[in-house]
Amino acid sequence: MKSVKQTDILTGSIPKQLLLFFLPIWFGTLFQQLYNTADTLIVGNFVGTNALAAVGATGPFVNLLVGLFVGLCSGAGVVIAQSWGAHDPDAVDRQVHTALVLSIAVGALLTVLGLVTAAPIMRLLGTPDEILPDAALYLRIYFLGMIPQMLYNMGTNILRAIGDSKRPLYFLIAASLVNIVLDVVFIAVFGWGVMGAALATVLSQVASAVLTLRCIVGSQGMPWHIRTEKLRLHGDVFAAICTIGVPAAAQSAMYNISNMFIQSSMNSFGTSTIAAWGVYGKIDFLFWMTINSLGIAITTFAGQNFGARQYDRVRRGVRVCLAMAACTTLVISFTFYNLAEVLFRLFSQDDAVVAVGVGMMHVLTPVYITYVCIEVLAGALRGCGDVRVPTLITVFFVCGLRMLWLFIAVPIRHEVATVEMSYPITWSLASALFILYYVKGGWMQRCAEKWEKKQAG
Repeated sequence: MKSVKQTDILTGSIPKQLLLFFLPIWFGTLFQQLYNTADTLIVGNFVGTNALAAVGATGPFVNLLVGLFVGLCSGAGVVIAQSWGAHDPDAVDRQVHTALVLSIAVGALLTVLGLVTAAPIMRLLGTPDEILPDAALYLRIYFLGMIPQMLYNMGTNILRAIGDSKRPLYFLIAASLVNIVLDVVFIAVFGWGVMGAALATVLSQVASAVLTLRCIVGSQGMPWHIRTEKLRLHGDVFAAICTIGVPAAAQSAMYNISNMFIQSSMNSFGTSTIAAWGVYGKIDFLFWMTINSLGIAITTFAGQNFGARQYDRVRRGVRVCLAMAACTTLVISFTFYNLAEVLFRLFSQDDAVVAVGVGMMHVLTPVYITYVCIEVLAGALRGCGDVRVPTLITVFFVCGLRMLWLFIAVPIRHEVATVEMSYPITWSLASALFILYYVKGGWMQRCAEKWEKKQAG
């Protein structure tokens, strides 16, 4: 096995190093989204609107449970990135072994939770009776793949933490191709419908997990050497991961709980709106994967440079990342707004679905820019170990306020646009608070003092 290749983000041009690290993450996230996008395209064209709505209705619940673990993964990534930047190979070795055990344990837990709660949660969300059986079936099969999905996500965070963002991309390309081929075989050829879409996704997740683990276990020149006897939860490492990961998991959970309330609100408008919202999520993901990829890039950049005590380079990296995010967002917003109908007709030929979806895009795409500061500043703060205030801002002023809006405004003016307005209102307020805290909060000095004390002790 060849040694892992890392991008050196501790030296050189900041824009260049951020871009070199960001691009593989972006393409990797793109191919990861192909898992569900392939399901949507093939289900929508070969099965019908009800099946399309069933797959789309499962999104918020899947994202809630998976997002909890992804938050823990981010904690592991930050801890490993800081130790890597500080050139502490023994710490990295213990952190990697702990992270792998954690992924297996949580993956098993998520499998059980998903299987037991699939149908009740779909009912709680107000899923229409005509699509409820298919939605519950999709969820049950999907959650059978939780352990490989968790191993892939944790493995990806480990590799990215040390500067390797390329191999996760290669593994996802392979897994996505598996997913697309199996989608065609299971749905278009065998006629297995929603069940075939779920099976294809699970098998592709197994492929990505196997490739990722093979890379980690067989990597040469790394500070870890995976051995069975060392696979255990080291208490201090687990505590460090949870210190950063649990707030991130709580933040992700609140995001997804608020999205479940939004899905429930959309469900009240009928099957066409549910289908349109599901398709919009597939298109909208181009924006989210771009901003999230920049957030991952700045988190790793900040983590490694913070661990190496290059505090001024952290701040310069944040400025560069904000500029990259703003420019990219404006391009995406302009494109989505003007090509809304063309994009929707790639997924559905139902005129009612397309009409509702175009209206959704015309409301939301112009306000994407209000979210940029949240993702980039939160990522930088998290990379330096500051998670408390960013989590509070997100939980109360994004998620909490969003749910309050849904409870108060939507019953008064029961329209799809009223539901959508919960996004720009909360994004704008949270962005203002993040900027204020980043500039005036004194967070860098506190984090630096804590890190210097830890290294000295």
